[in-house]
Amino acid sequence: MSFEKTFSRRSFLSLSAMTAASALTGCASTAGGPPVGQPIAFPNPIRAFQTTPAPTDAELAVMYGPIEDGGFLIPAVPYQQIDPRFYRQQVIDPTGQPAGTIVVDTPSRFLYLVQPGGTAMRYGVGIGREGFAWQGNGVIQWRQRWPRWKPPNEMVARQPELAKYSIDNGGMDPGLKNPLGARALYIFSNGEDTLYRLHGNPDWRSIGKAVSSGCVRLLNQDIIDLYDRVPNKAPILVLQ
Repeated sequence: MSFEKTFSRRSFLSLSAMTAASALTGCASTAGGPPVGQPIAFPNPIRAFQTTPAPTDAELAVMYGPIEDGGFLIPAVPYQQIDPRFYRQQVIDPTGQPAGTIVVDTPSRFLYLVQPGGTAMRYGVGIGREGFAWQGNGVIQWRQRWPRWKPPNEMVARQPELAKYSIDNGGMDPGLKNPLGARALYIFSNGEDTLYRLHGNPDWRSIGKAVSSGCVRLLNQDIIDLYDRVPNKAPILVLQ
């Protein structure tokens, strides 16, 4: 049975209150800008117990095998090359949040979907690199299968080679090379699009790393699983 460090319930609830007032910024945040809020220490971590045995190789081969979806064949993930702690699994809920809530534990590179009965589905994620970090409360206002990718104008200004995919040019067509992957969940705060997404990912090597421009990326197989489980208008809490 595997054990993973996570936040203490007391620290988690305390941080939830502190982050409620934090505004979510966009995926196009300026590099080098300070993170929202102040660093939070977690002096009393607890461990999240798996509720079921670790998946076998045969089960993992199915979980992360090839998928035909939306007219696209998503390739198998070489899961043997990913740290096993980032495999999708059900754990005892360490967050203390209501069922249906998404919680992103940025430091540990985990996303939790809280379930009824005191459990949570946990997924490994890639997160925004330094200078693009963000935190706050929001809601999954919109969901999209095989979305178009439209980098914000600020991102295009930093990376002119993306101009052909700009909002004005209609974005990048859906597909296996699209940075948003097979699914996207759009985060809104106070009724406005934050420009941050939970989305699929064609590059399995980024899971567990800080590489994106602020958005939270999952394996395509995992974002499909998450997409099918998340209730409409699910609340989301992102912690730094």
